[in-house]
Amino acid sequence: MALAIKVNEESFTPRQQAVLTAALDLLVENGDGLTMTAVARRASCSKETLYKWFGDRDGLLTATVQWQAAKVRMPQVSRSGLSAKSLRLSVEQFAKDLLTVLTGEISVTLNRTAVTHAAQEKDSLGTIVLENGPLAIRRRLKPILEAGRDARLLRFDSSEEAFRTFFGLVVRDVQIRLLLGDKTLMQTNIDADAKAATDHFFALYGPSTPQ
Repeated sequence: MALAIKVNEESFTPRQQAVLTAALDLLVENGDGLTMTAVARRASCSKETLYKWFGDRDGLLTATVQWQAAKVRMPQVSRSGLSAKSLRLSVEQFAKDLLTVLTGEISVTLNRTAVTHAAQEKDSLGTIVLENGPLAIRRRLKPILEAGRDARLLRFDSSEEAFRTFFGLVVRDVQIRLLLGDKTLMQTNIDADAKAATDHFFALYGPSTPQ
């Protein structure tokens, strides 16, 4: 039986996905200038449709962040007969997706805008990005790590601590450097970095004897 978590950000229709993509494009172009009118115009739909689907601007922002976070694909592993190889491959793919999304222009713009808003107590964008970005990604990976522990392929007492270690190994200082405008990170070797982070994680939390 596959271990899977059904999350709202993966249930948008193709038309809704097109609208959310338009909203993300506008965020990159205009930052704070995102409005329901602008999204409706860019996506060639009515504002009434946007309000029906997303409720209000905060609802649209929430869905937009969820859609962006959904690009970090959830590992699909089986609790029955889970092997060290399949677990490692799934975790490494998750690391690749995470780095790919975080180093993209959209995520950098979202995070930069959210940090600015949080500092100014301007609106709820900071909370929206935190809850539907990093915290949602954590909710996706922790059950996979716990499945690995149950299969005795990983050793840890706290899945929260294990996730934070993994996240730190993958992300390192990448986010803060991108937020500060370090363009050299756009040339990072994501595949190599994801593999190195996965190797370090399994060195720390893998079983004491080969499986």
